Amino acid sequence: MTVDAVVIGAGIVGAACAAELAALGMTVEVLDAASGIGGGATAAGMGHIVVMNDSPAELALSRYSRELWLALAPSLRAADAFAQCGTLWVAADDEEYNAARSLQCAFADAHVKTHLLDAVALHACEPALAMPMAGGLLVPDDAIVYAPRAAQWLLEHSSGHRNIRVRLACDATGLAQNEVQLASGERIRAGLVVVANGLAARRLVPSLPIVPKKGHLLITDRYPGYIRHQILELGYIASAHQTQGASVAFNAQPRPTGQVLLGSSRQFDTLDPSTEWSVLARMIERAARYLPSLPTLNAMRAWTGFRAATPDGLPIIGPAGDALPSVWIAAGHEGLGVTTSLATGKLLAAQIAGRQTAIDAAPYRLERFPMEAPHDA
Repeated sequence: MTVDAVVIGAGIVGAACAAELAALGMTVEVLDAASGIGGGATAAGMGHIVVMNDSPAELALSRYSRELWLALAPSLRAADAFAQCGTLWVAADDEEYNAARSLQCAFADAHVKTHLLDAVALHACEPALAMPMAGGLLVPDDAIVYAPRAAQWLLEHSSGHRNIRVRLACDATGLAQNEVQLASGERIRAGLVVVANGLAARRLVPSLPIVPKKGHLLITDRYPGYIRHQILELGYIASAHQTQGASVAFNAQPRPTGQVLLGSSRQFDTLDPSTEWSVLARMIERAARYLPSLPTLNAMRAWTGFRAATPDGLPIIGPAGDALPSVWIAAGHEGLGVTTSLATGKLLAAQIAGRQTAIDAAPYRLERFPMEAPHDA
């Protein structure tokens, strides 16, 4: 069979890419090795939609994508659990409060609305926080979403959904010119192929500069109103882009169910998916510095996942290169896959269609890395 496009990966990034290509009128085949939509890194993450500022390119991409999410929100279902809860960056001391001021200035230059809070306003905003804290920065338009259901919405209810066919438990094992090879022996002909399956992308394009980062999450029983915003420590950004070793940072999120979702940890050099209680203990200990009563809450479940990380912390969005014509890459989003998924779909579709992109696509293209010539997997 022949289709206009094959998208490999039915997570939030692959779904966003498929939705944008289908909106252009293309027939799109979405393949995923798992038995459900959004079952990989999409299901393992926190589902936050947050503007981040580790680099100008990260700020541009996350801001653009958050605006797309806010525009999409009225069309989403209750089951997609979208909530514009805002993000509260907490400053524990005067040095971090100065960092909050700097972050506010950077966000202001990018037209991102914020409110700088002193210690009194911070405690009024989140009474469960420890005292004393120096203050914080509130980003009121940040949000959360239940990403697996949002991925399903994009594939089944977006404007071009009638052009999309999803095939689950369908493992892509190789690429050839305008062709995807499946584990079953089937070959699918396509005008173009989008590789959007996270860490597994390296099976198909082995030279991609992507490495795994393991992360732990924990969710509590229902405690409605315990916290109202997604709360992060100002040291989270540095932790998120650490390139070696293991780290934890405080990140707590109120779910629409009334539960509290707790992160986050990052580990390299492991593909062991098991839950490590020593890492969870460090996460809880870190969180208790900010939410002293958190250890008294009942934990319901803990789990792990693997983020696909690039050396510079930015995703790869663009063509795979001359050695793999007609192949496009949308991978390496690390912990910002949900946030940046909609912008990824827009940037990729615009490049494929030869249209001007809403933001500069150059910082996310593969050629920014020196690479060996890829070969067929």
